[in-house]
Formats: sequence, C-alpha cells, structure tokens
Amino acid sequence: MSAPLPPVRRVPAEEVARALEGAPRVVFLDDDPTGTQTIRDLPVLTRWTVDDVRWALGRPGAGFFVLTNTRSLAPDRAAARDREVVRACLAASAAEGVPLVFASRGDSTLRGHFPLETDVVGEVLAEHGGAVDAVLLAPAFTDAGRLTVRGVHHVRTPEGLVPVADSEFARDATFGYRSSRLADWVEEKSGGRIPAGAVLELTVDAIRPGTTGELAAVLTGVRDGGVVAVDAAVDDDLRAVALAVLAAERAGARLVYRIGPSFVRARTGQDAHPPVDDAALVGLVGSDAHGLVVVGSHVALTSTQLARLAERRRFTAVELDVPTLLDDARGGRHVDDAVAAATAALAAGPVVLSTSRRLVTGADEATSLDIARRVSAALTRTVGRVVAERRPGYVVAKGGITSSDVATDALGIGRAVVRGSMLEGIVSLWEPVSGPAEGLPYVVFAGNVGDADSLADVVDRLERAVAARRS
Repeated sequence: MSAPLPPVRRVPAEEVARALEGAPRVVFLDDDPTGTQTIRDLPVLTRWTVDDVRWALGRPGAGFFVLTNTRSLAPDRAAARDREVVRACLAASAAEGVPLVFASRGDSTLRGHFPLETDVVGEVLAEHGGAVDAVLLAPAFTDAGRLTVRGVHHVRTPEGLVPVADSEFARDATFGYRSSRLADWVEEKSGGRIPAGAVLELTVDAIRPGTTGELAAVLTGVRDGGVVAVDAAVDDDLRAVALAVLAAERAGARLVYRIGPSFVRARTGQDAHPPVDDAALVGLVGSDAHGLVVVGSHVALTSTQLARLAERRRFTAVELDVPTLLDDARGGRHVDDAVAAATAALAAGPVVLSTSRRLVTGADEATSLDIARRVSAALTRTVGRVVAERRPGYVVAKGGITSSDVATDALGIGRAVVRGSMLEGIVSLWEPVSGPAEGLPYVVFAGNVGDADSLADVVDRLERAVAARRS
C-alpha cells in the first residue's frame, strides 16, 4: 500500500496575487479555447498581429490568451504557427516594455503536440538571447478531476479515478499514448529524446511540506530545458508551485510551461470563482432568436450529454453527416440544406447543429487529422452562414477544436474577454469585443468535461436568460 499523502498546505490565491507584483506577463498559447474555463476577466486573441498583442498588453491582468488552435494542425504547421505567435509577442513586448513568459496550454488528458510546442517556444526565445532553463509540465485540471499524484496522471470517471492511459483519451486517433506516469509519457512522446530518468518529478511529498524558497531552489537548479513534472491533487498544490515559479523567475531562471487549465488560474493569482450570474447573462444574450449549440466533439461524454439534453428540452436537431461532407459531389448541397433548416428553426427554439456521432478516422495519424480538419471546416462554414442569416441569442460550441474554429472562422472573433464560467470551474463564457460577432455571448464547452447533465444545465441557463430578455 502506498504511503498516505502529506497534509495539504493551504496557499491562498491572494498570496500569489501579491507575489505577481513586477512579475512578467504570461502569454498562454492555447492549443484550443478550453484553457480559458478556469479564469475570468482576461483577454483572448484569435489573431496575433503586433497591434493585437499590444491591445492585450494594455489590459489589466497577469496574462492573456492567444488562441493558436495548434491541436488541429499537423506538426509542421503547428510549429510554424507557434513561431509566428511567439515572435509577434516578443515584438509587442519590446514595444510596450512589458516582459513576458510563455505557457503552452495543452489538454489535461495529455493530447496535443508535446514536446514540439515547448521546443519551438524555446528555439524562438534562444534566437532572442534567452535559453530556456526548464520546462514545467503541469497538466492537472482539478475542477474536472484530472489530477497528478506521485508522478502518475489520473482522470475521474463514473467508476472513480483511473490512470489516464486506461481512459478513452489515450486511444485518441491522432494523439494516443500508452503511459500514465508523466516521466514515461515524456519519454514516449519525445521518441526517447528525453528519457524518463531525466525528468524531475516534483511530487506532493516535496510540494506540501516544502517552503517557497526550497521549491524555487529545485527549479533554479534545472538547466538546458530539463522537464519538471508537477503533482497537483488540489489547487493549493499548484499555487505553492506558482509561488516557487515566481521566485525562481525573479532569481533569473527562464521557464516555459506546458500546462492544463488549473495552472492558468494558479499562475494568474485567481481563485475558483462562482459561475457568471443570471443577471449578467440576461445583459449579454440576444432577444431576437434562441441559441445555437454547435457540437463537433466525439468523446463518449459529449454523446451522453446530447442525449440528456434531448430528454430535458425540445430543440431542433440539424445533423451534418460526415461521410456526406467528405463526398465532394454532395457535401456542398448538404451544407446548404443544414443552413436552411437551422436558420428557420431559431425563431421557435434552440438549435443543435452537430456532426454525425460515428467517428470517421483515417488509416494513420495524418489522415485522421486531415479528416477532422475537413469536417470542422464544413461545420464552421455552416455556423457562419447561419449566424449571418439569423443572429442567435447565443452560441455554444462543444469540443475544443470546434470551439476554436467556430470562434475564428465562423464568428470572426479577433479579440474577446473571458467573463467567467457557466458551471463551477468549467465551460467559459466569452464576450467578443471585435468582429461581426461583437457582443454575441460565446460559450466554449470542452468535449470531455462535466457530467451527463452539464450541457442541458448550460442551455437551460442561457434559454432562461433569453426569455427574461424578451419579457
């Protein structure tokens, strides 16, 4: 039997907030939009011109998001995009005189381009005279039950916590893996370039009894881009590490973070906060039509949530059949029909626009990713046309890549502000502040979070707000 965990060391968010005085601003390079669901009142960019970044730097807060959507891209394109974003941010940093650190925000179930993305950030920083000392790996998402304990990453399921490699996420067609221990996962995903034995495990056994100075000394002792895998069973663990990170950076250490959503909250000095209240929702939603729910995620939980939504509420279902979309001769007409059906139905009630639930994959990783991109492009074209013809009261996007493509391609959101969450610690609400969707409430809902009722709960809240706005 393993030894009991040390008692939690309470670290208030206010303590981190005080330590942020004079600290570099964090650029969260978000590989899909779901990294925003744990925070509030931070800016989000889906474009990365120097002017856009300077706008974000001019707003209050400890950091900002740049939506790169790299999880949907092939490795070479993901690397090129990261380079472009980091260079633009460094140019804006120099123009504004605001120092930056970079975080690659990845999936809490370990899907995505790692170590590619942190490698690229390190290469660009080295071009500008700053070699990376350490890469902090902290994928935990405590609100959703994604926890790391003694080096092993777990996910909460209806049956309880299970090692992440035993979950459906490890069988992802593009980003699958075999290892639950983060050190072994690093070796696996790096193709052996970073051996498991070279990964430093910062476990709760060191985090909880350790002082900020002791933990900072551990971090400052890492060199040459070494990986530090961080435990987190509760947010206090991450806040303790955030204090150590800030101290190490003040001492001159240059860190890059590969993180899940919870470290975003810890590093920005924010605490868990209640969802956006009903009065605020009423002030944000539109009154001319009901809402549009866009579903691209294929994980089992999303399908369960759709089924529960159908049990609890009447809505019009408009389905894009994936094999038909992939048929060049029939795909265009199929989209036309879906646009007409969805536009007509928004006057009467909410519309759920989804792709067919049977997942279509290719023979290999690259082919699967190409199919996913083509389907997502068709879905976003449909959304863009629907919104242009009949502006809904709100838009909910279900699925990480879907959320990114809808925000950028369908709604043309260039700049937004995260107003908070729709549920406790999950599902973020954006207010676009530029583009054709300015002022249209946009809800980013990851495919793999919540319980069976979560989607229905969100739609119920939004529809009540629409009804209140109309009355």
